Amino acid sequence: MSARPEAGQRQAGLERLARRVITGWALLGGVLLLAVVLLNTVSVLGAALITLPFPGDFELTEMGVCVAVFTFLPWCQMNDENVTADIFTSGLSRAWVAKLVFVSAVVAFLFTALMGWRMSVGMLDQRDYGYTTTILQIPHWYAFVPILVSLALLAVAAVLTMIDATRGSTGYHSDSEHPHG
Repeated sequence: MSARPEAGQRQAGLERLARRVITGWALLGGVLLLAVVLLNTVSVLGAALITLPFPGDFELTEMGVCVAVFTFLPWCQMNDENVTADIFTSGLSRAWVAKLVFVSAVVAFLFTALMGWRMSVGMLDQRDYGYTTTILQIPHWYAFVPILVSLALLAVAAVLTMIDATRGSTGYHSDSEHPHG
């Protein structure tokens, strides 16, 4: 008997790890968004109470919200929480829904690869040209780094969605089975 795990066990372990990383990344995005809200609250109160706003709060808000939104995309893909038009699939069998989910995951993967490529080129351009925010002088390309991580995780999430669709466990629920009503 070999001590090495079988291929199926390794794949299951990699899937679990990927799902945990994606979930943790989304939670970090939530913490970032909370920090942006707190920063804005402090800035607004500072401006209103002692006429001293936080310099660069708009710049940090702009970058922080953008990065946070990208951190949520892999989690939404992995958990089938993207906006869908269930009216078109409500009468279909689970097998057909799984096929459509698979195709949509392939499209998501291809679109993510295209976005990752173009965003990486954009990041290099931002870095090479030395673009910075006006007040705080933060290089624009800094925001691209976590966005590219998010896109890599979105590609992984699309692959997980493909795997789920081939197993028939797409996360799709009819209206009567959907936990949100």
